[in-house]
Amino acid sequence: MSILPSIPSRTEQIEAILAPYFTCTLPEGAARDAFFMTAALALAKYAASAGEVPVGCVIARGGTLIAGECNARESRRDPLWHAESAAIERASEILGGWRLTGCTLYVTLEPCPMCAGAIWNARVPRVVIGAKDPRAGAMGSLLNLASYPLNHRPAVTFGVRERDCAEALRAFFADRREKHIQNEE
Repeated sequence: MSILPSIPSRTEQIEAILAPYFTCTLPEGAARDAFFMTAALALAKYAASAGEVPVGCVIARGGTLIAGECNARESRRDPLWHAESAAIERASEILGGWRLTGCTLYVTLEPCPMCAGAIWNARVPRVVIGAKDPRAGAMGSLLNLASYPLNHRPAVTFGVRERDCAEALRAFFADRREKHIQNEE
């Protein structure tokens, strides 16, 4: 028997972060979008505290949170472990199928081409994005996959809690630059 306290697993920590968001009684619209983006931001902050790029993603159906994840590429040593692809995988497990019809995906940073492809393949009908990504965004900034003749086109909403989403990224990279400068001295 160990006398050390039990350390919650990553999954348990994410579930604890998301616990206040599992039941939403807000009607469709801006308030619901802000509510679920707040949950995605909480996951982004968790990612930053773990040394990951602060991107969080949640998937909801109606007013019910289905799943959420954050970036974990560094800790998992997996280039595919982006918040969006991981949340889609988790939601598919929970819902028992790969089609996420009726769901809305909320993400703090515009999806890259890989994640945009996963969104298309999962048939997510609506995507709500906090901050645009002019370097790798594939839903309107750098690329716009919706302009291609694909078999599915999700509705995309930009700018929900944009300032907060962008600030989480700015602060993370400013801190990394500061640590890099200190290590060089």
